[in-house]
Amino acid sequence: MTNMQDPRFNFFPDEVIQQILARLPIKSLFRIKCVCKSWYKLISDNYFVQLYNNLSVKNPMLLVEVTESSSETRSSLICVDYLRGVSEFSLDFINDRVKVRASCNGLLCCSSIPDKDVYYVCNPMTKEFKLLPRSRERPITRFYPDGEATLVGLACNLGTQKYNVVLAGYHRSFGHRQERNFISSIYDSESNKWRKFVTLQDDHFTHMNRNQGVFIKNALHWLTGNYSCILVLDLDCDIWRKIYLPFEVSCGIGNRVYLLEYDGCLSIIQINEAWMNIWVMDSYEKEHWHLVDKVSLRCIKGMVPGIFPISQSAEYVFLATYKQVLVYQRNRKVWKEMYYIKNSSTLPLWFSAHSFRNTLFSCC
Repeated sequence: MTNMQDPRFNFFPDEVIQQILARLPIKSLFRIKCVCKSWYKLISDNYFVQLYNNLSVKNPMLLVEVTESSSETRSSLICVDYLRGVSEFSLDFINDRVKVRASCNGLLCCSSIPDKDVYYVCNPMTKEFKLLPRSRERPITRFYPDGEATLVGLACNLGTQKYNVVLAGYHRSFGHRQERNFISSIYDSESNKWRKFVTLQDDHFTHMNRNQGVFIKNALHWLTGNYSCILVLDLDCDIWRKIYLPFEVSCGIGNRVYLLEYDGCLSIIQINEAWMNIWVMDSYEKEHWHLVDKVSLRCIKGMVPGIFPISQSAEYVFLATYKQVLVYQRNRKVWKEMYYIKNSSTLPLWFSAHSFRNTLFSCC
């Protein structure tokens, strides 16, 4: 008789065991799956996967892609988790040199570095990945004439376990000036196909705006480069629309503005030399914004020009600087350094930082 067949190990009902296991890191969970058949079945159950994902999304983390100066070196990923500390892993299982373009609910969308037309979706924790079929369109951005899409978005629905990848950018015919035609290509994981539609747009996006796409209400959201509005892609009807920022944010002088998620809601973080203001859209239908926190930056005054908020919850805010990852604990009003990189040859950490969740979302 194995230990797990011993009646003494059946003291807890399955529901209690699931609640305990759902709070473990994924690596520990995978080791436990090998203990016995009953636990393997328990952890593989759809109910458990949903339970694990629902708990995990309440614990936002920060993911930083660290690349050495050599272009041939594959980057490593640093995961900063306030509860469990810092861990490091790689995307070597993809067997291609890639860079992370978008993150949503535990999945990453990565573009191939050698081949600009190739995209992958992967779960870095379970090491599953999917090579997406090639899109026929090649949206050309104003900023990078190398063929990369202006916007790359990833929308992962935890309820349906389906996801979409969005590539959107300005079309430029060969040898002609760039047009206002904004081509949007949307990949659907259920059909394994792309669909396309064309609109007219005049919006610009900075690097940070492009990286910080927010998925809520089955729509993807990006902040425009001049902070004038949020550009919204409704995935139910393939329509672009705009949401306007709070008046106090849009009219502010010397502000830097960032778009994040806040416990399932849209959030704007506004930073100036003295304060960090956190706004939350408490009514999506009415587009009503509420100022939920005003944080003094006095104790990190020297870092203020180079701090970039990346991820947040009601309890804390993750921010990246040139070499550090900071966490602001909102209840205690305390700043803490979570990670520091010594290598000076890498890009600033904020340049390749993404919000991340630890989930069992399958991309295959």
